[in-house]
Amino acid sequence: MYYVVYGFLWLISLLPLKVLYVLSDCIYGLMFYVFKYRKAVVMSNLAIAFPEKTEKERKKIAKKFYHNLVDMFIETIKMISASQKFLNKRVTVNWEVINALKPSGKSVQMHMGHNFNWEWGSVVAGVKVDLPILVVYMPIVNKIFERLFCSLRKRSGNKLLRATKMAEDFLPYQKKQYLMGLVADQNPGHPANAWWFDFFGKATPFVKGPAKAAIGNNTEVVFTFIHKPRRGHYEATISVVENAAEMTEIELTRKFVRYLEDVIRQYPEMWLWSHRRWKWEWKEEYGPVLQ
Repeated sequence: MYYVVYGFLWLISLLPLKVLYVLSDCIYGLMFYVFKYRKAVVMSNLAIAFPEKTEKERKKIAKKFYHNLVDMFIETIKMISASQKFLNKRVTVNWEVINALKPSGKSVQMHMGHNFNWEWGSVVAGVKVDLPILVVYMPIVNKIFERLFCSLRKRSGNKLLRATKMAEDFLPYQKKQYLMGLVADQNPGHPANAWWFDFFGKATPFVKGPAKAAIGNNTEVVFTFIHKPRRGHYEATISVVENAAEMTEIELTRKFVRYLEDVIRQYPEMWLWSHRRWKWEWKEEYGPVLQ
């Protein structure tokens, strides 16, 4: 069954990107107007984040978000047959910032949020960065798509670490120099095991793992956010967090939270509003809400 699905998607991937974007627009229309995929969640999230905006303004952001969401799905299919040169032309990042850290001998952790298009970005990083790349990901329940996505993510040599088996998968690399990509705005498995921060004016739990790993492993830390200057092209800026390993876990997490909120305010249509970022409600027993 895997080869049937792969073959079908491979044929679709051969279509020019302009044609695929016509398909993307059609899917967008169905998702937004007909099936209303997670629309209530998206609009609720936007209302929490941007109470100062009108309903019309939030709906405009939502429409752009859905376009980007479907574009990413279509662009991921395009990766099946797209050449590395094709992808390299469409993803622009200041990779030299990471490469300049290599002589230090330290590994590097990249903290970023759920924003588009991380799939293209990670594949291009595999040929642009002078360090082995470890990508932490959440396994997909469907075995066919799990196999497909893993093959696409490893196409430029990246190594995959399952978030559910992080300690086990990381063992072969713990004494090596690497760049580890972490989506650091994941919801915690349990709200009591998290740092709670004011995020867009609402108490929000953030996982402790990224900061704990960075400090414990004495790594360099960089923050990254991707934006979209035009359709089919992405740009990202990598920023080094100075002396990250000398910070406390709370200080480093706070710095990322403030960074993430700032870049989302600049490019709201690029963040994954369909995930339930505020599904947990703060309780006094969880500890203070940090600023």
